Amino acid sequence: MRRITDCRALIGGTFLDCDLILKDGRIDQIVPATRQKNHSVSYVFPGFIDVHVHFREPGFSYKETIRTGSMAAARGGYTTVCAMPNLDPVPDSAEHLEEELSIIRRDAVIRVLPYGAITVGEKGETLSDMQEMAEHVAGFSDDGRGVQSEEMMKKAMEEAKRLGSLIAAHCEENDLLEGGYIHKGDYAREHAHRGISSRSEWQPIARDIELNREIGCRYHVCHVSTKESVDVIRKGKKEGVDVTCETGPHYLLLDDSMIREDGRFKMNPPIRAKEDREALIAGLLDGTVDMIATDHAPHSREEKSRGLEKSLMGIVGIETAFPLLYTYLVKEGVLTLEQLVGLMTERPAGRFGFESGIREGAPADLCIWDLDACYSINPADFLSKGTSTPFEGWRVYGKCKETILAGETVYQEEKQA
Repeated sequence: MRRITDCRALIGGTFLDCDLILKDGRIDQIVPATRQKNHSVSYVFPGFIDVHVHFREPGFSYKETIRTGSMAAARGGYTTVCAMPNLDPVPDSAEHLEEELSIIRRDAVIRVLPYGAITVGEKGETLSDMQEMAEHVAGFSDDGRGVQSEEMMKKAMEEAKRLGSLIAAHCEENDLLEGGYIHKGDYAREHAHRGISSRSEWQPIARDIELNREIGCRYHVCHVSTKESVDVIRKGKKEGVDVTCETGPHYLLLDDSMIREDGRFKMNPPIRAKEDREALIAGLLDGTVDMIATDHAPHSREEKSRGLEKSLMGIVGIETAFPLLYTYLVKEGVLTLEQLVGLMTERPAGRFGFESGIREGAPADLCIWDLDACYSINPADFLSKGTSTPFEGWRVYGKCKETILAGETVYQEEKQA
């Protein structure tokens, strides 16, 4: 049994000063605080949930492993993550999925749930055997690639509905990319870069929403980045279509006026314009954007050192998500702390069918934070193998002191000598 004292816990959407008594992996009791005068207060949240990460194993362990990725996630306060299937082998069958699951069972320090691929090899040509994977995955996705064929997406949605599974769609129309690698906006024009149009994202979202109007599967849009996408999803929701979506910290805090000639500013979808960032924030506030996911996507240092044009797409973010969002959205008055934590816990849990929350009898999946700690983001400190972040050097508040999964400590901040 363990007692967490001197804490301010988010319980039922409200912060309460209390002690938490943990027993047998669950929250046994919530009791009045025993805090003594002048003691510092730790904030306790439900363990964060990230429904979009890339842990790169099997196949690309030089970029990240289940072990290093899950350790980085624990340091960021996460107790549950969903890992995308652009791996080798692609988890498109029970046999291939088992290769990933066996590594997760052996090496993960938090709860890691894989996605199964929508199509064989993520090639968009043949539907994977979704039925044999369904009970072992968080959902189905071809993330990294958009499903180009409307007919293939229709088949996938129909099968997902039959199985009670979720489709997490990477919405990107290849014919509209035009060889682009950053947003088709002011920075691209001024610096002679080839741009990716917003239409390449929102048009397949609109296609899928129309399909799902009749099919009615659990449909989720990955990494939304454009104002048009927000509008299309908002309209679909108002019309009763079963659709949710996520966005990432980098789309909420950056726009293309902040881009530098450096691979750490390159990801897919790209950092968009100021009006897109503002539309995403408005979407968070009105409920159109359902949750925040990091799209943590590590690459090697060499793969990210080739400039904007030639670096691979993807940045890391699971260790910095909460401090960045707390500092630049909560402390700036854009969101409340309760709203931010809900977007990282309750909202993804509700959509993906996970258990989350601080209440008696609930799993003791928790993260403990010092919100007064102030420091600069330094990739050299990361537990992830990846170090490429556009937020290097940013001053932030909030340091995770401990992460607890089922009552057991999976991360604890090292004490300074």
